[in-house]
Amino acid sequence: MAQTQKDQPAGKLTLEVLGGVGRITISNPGRYNAMSLAMWRQLAQLARQAEQDPAVRVLMLQGDGDRAFVSGADISEFDSLRSSTEQVRAYGIAVDHAQEALSRCAKPVVAAIRGVCMGGGIGLALACDLRYCTDDSRFRMPAAKLGLGYDRAGIRRAVQMLGAARTAEMFFTARDFNGTEAERIGMVHQSFPGAVFADEIAALAGAIAANAPLTIRAAKLAIRHAVGDPAAQDETAVDQAVQDCFDSKDYQEGRLAFQSRRPPRFSGT
Repeated sequence: MAQTQKDQPAGKLTLEVLGGVGRITISNPGRYNAMSLAMWRQLAQLARQAEQDPAVRVLMLQGDGDRAFVSGADISEFDSLRSSTEQVRAYGIAVDHAQEALSRCAKPVVAAIRGVCMGGGIGLALACDLRYCTDDSRFRMPAAKLGLGYDRAGIRRAVQMLGAARTAEMFFTARDFNGTEAERIGMVHQSFPGAVFADEIAALAGAIAANAPLTIRAAKLAIRHAVGDPAAQDETAVDQAVQDCFDSKDYQEGRLAFQSRRPPRFSGT
């Protein structure tokens, strides 16, 4: 007997680490990888786990399959888990914690977007440092079609990435746009044909993983400071992260590799 959508098992997230790349896969295929409340909470946990894992140098966020990255929050839960004032508050905290775990991760975070990316999926993508998609990916911010409010942190992040005018259009019209337009307006850094997407993203993640971890850490912290992230406003900490690079074995390795005309082998120390 076929399962109804209501009877389908809840989604899940997995973390796999290979070659310095940690891949968090969001899987809820029966609902285009929509995020349940439990999944929002699990994402925050996995992102923090990857941040603490020395084997992870770059974190990638992806959807299960090629139909969807994340289609948003799982609306089927809203009546039971996002209706009362207290429930709305608790749900918002879970979403905020998931997004902050990505944006404040000391390691670079890459969104690999295939297929549908809507609502909370856009919020997750914008919480990542780098975003790439297939040309035929589909984006939409449907909040105005649902009557729900979008939190200040999410709006601020969208304005930082897209500008106020583009953010206003995206929220006010709730219209669809594809991956090519997403690249044009700055939603993603680059879009690729689907046939080469996996190879391009793997090459990019591998290149980041091969670079000096402390340099990337310092750069991300300084960028967060520059855009006004409240959790990155300690100038002393930013300056120390920069100094840590110069005090590191990797700085010595970088100089030796340059002089020897060979690729550097960075250890993150």
